[in-house]
Amino acid sequence: MDVDEATVRRIARLARIKVSAAEVSALEQELSGIFKWIKQLDEVDTRDVEPMTRVVAMSLKKRQDIVTDGEIADQIIANAPAADAHYFVVPKVVE
Repeated sequence: MDVDEATVRRIARLARIKVSAAEVSALEQELSGIFKWIKQLDEVDTRDVEPMTRVVAMSLKKRQDIVTDGEIADQIIANAPAADAHYFVVPKVVE
């Protein structure tokens, strides 16, 4: 895919980037090169490649899905400027 001047200016406007007339031709060539490289990647056959999230296969540690209060409620409330019955007291914002 070749990028023309109108496309470069449109991308610059969408990205809110000021591009001078001298920069437009250089960006045309650079963006065209990037798209040619992407097109080249499309030619690679990846049908038998398993998707991966990291280079080394590993499994994450799992914990029980149990709802708790974290067992530190008193420590958390101790940091509050104002508290009442284990709840933070904040100024009223809706009338």
